[in-house]
Amino acid sequence: MMNVSEKDWKLFRKKLPEWQEAYMENLVEEYIDILKQEGLASDKYWMLEKRIKDDKRNPGVLLRDVRRSNYYFHLTALVGWKVITFDDLDEFSEETRETISRMVG
Repeated sequence: MMNVSEKDWKLFRKKLPEWQEAYMENLVEEYIDILKQEGLASDKYWMLEKRIKDDKRNPGVLLRDVRRSNYYFHLTALVGWKVITFDDLDEFSEETRETISRMVG
């Protein structure tokens, strides 16, 4: 396991709820677009229900087991799912940015 600096860990715990809130705001806008589509209400309902079910598994909505030992895994998942970009990691240490860059590929 790679060591995570105290500064990076605190920054991650501060930023995570902000990133998730921003991501969910985008999801809500997409849900509104689904509801505004032409068509049957039942079709829109089931489309939205499926979408919400799928989105619940996204780290932008929910991260489980948030521990220091999962720090790099979680950041990699957030970048991979496009919840955040590499630009969102600017405040993190060079070690974190390089590690995430390698892990994402």
